[in-house]
Amino acid sequence: MNPYRFVNGHRFITSFVARATAGVVMSSAATAWSAPSTYMPPAATKIAGEVDSIYTFLLISSLISFILLIGGLFYFIYKYQRKTANDKTAYITHNHTLEFVWSFIPFVIFMFVFFWGWKVYHDMRTVPEGALEVQVMAKKWDWRFIYKSGRVVTSGVDDNGQKIPATMVVPVGRPVKLIMASEKINEASTDRSDRPILHSFFIPSARVKQDVVPGRFTMMWFNFDQPGDYWVFCTEFCGAGHSAMKAQIKAVPQADFDQWLSAESSGTLSLADQGKALYGAKACVGCHSADGSRVVGPTFKAAWGAKRNLEGGGSVTIDENYLRESILNPAAKIAAGYPAGVMPVYAGQLSDDEVTAIIEFIKILK
Repeated sequence: MNPYRFVNGHRFITSFVARATAGVVMSSAATAWSAPSTYMPPAATKIAGEVDSIYTFLLISSLISFILLIGGLFYFIYKYQRKTANDKTAYITHNHTLEFVWSFIPFVIFMFVFFWGWKVYHDMRTVPEGALEVQVMAKKWDWRFIYKSGRVVTSGVDDNGQKIPATMVVPVGRPVKLIMASEKINEASTDRSDRPILHSFFIPSARVKQDVVPGRFTMMWFNFDQPGDYWVFCTEFCGAGHSAMKAQIKAVPQADFDQWLSAESSGTLSLADQGKALYGAKACVGCHSADGSRVVGPTFKAAWGAKRNLEGGGSVTIDENYLRESILNPAAKIAAGYPAGVMPVYAGQLSDDEVTAIIEFIKILK
């Protein structure tokens, strides 16, 4: 075998791969710059802009790293390729300074990205004070939105028989906290196939997504800084109607929101008032006071957000999930100093909406 045929062939392959790689990179860059609208959905919140900044930094830094690594690889292949059949590889020892530099610089970059990402994630999960609370109920295959005023928003049908997605109306510039749960299609159904299932609430323009899990409450928040209509998708496969499980969020000025909410809620009981009625109708009042006095069970007054000690040790913060569990399965966590086995199990006796209403009533008992 002629060694020069191998060398020449090797040069051809090296040149071809290098040009092809450069062509792909340049083509991808040109496509990205020529169609900026397809890069990401329009960012409509501050956090969405921060997420985009991290994504852009990672994309550019990865591209630079790719060019340096692959470019250096082909440069060294070309520069140090074997020239003759008699060439021998030189003896090369390692360079401690060089090894430290190429390890330390990526470490610094990785730690910078880690803390940057942690800050954005922390902000994404920390709800600001004064947020508007909206209950979100998910089922196969639709969304339902319930406001504290008692206003309920569901999907509809237009004159052509086409589905009109449920539209959540929110004020611009005010944080909105979503308290989400999964429910059955028909609350009274005894069909085993009709049960709450896993969904996921995703707002592309806000760059936030949260799973909606059966049997518990989950939370997310957003704050749109400009008016507009924003799509919501379910991003957890939930059956045959998954792709049609869409909704919209309409962000409007605060004055328009107040006018819409007062007009639509006229004549309906607020969630807290509904909970107050259930507090009496379901005999909660017999064991749980609303004025701070001690009776059979812990008082509801000033309970929301407080720490509660438990029998057997440990404590828990009183939030939506703790209250839901305590209503449906009261023996799960017994408050310290109170007897077990007194409160009846309300699982199957209260609907998800009734549980939510009672929780909202407890929240206002400051």
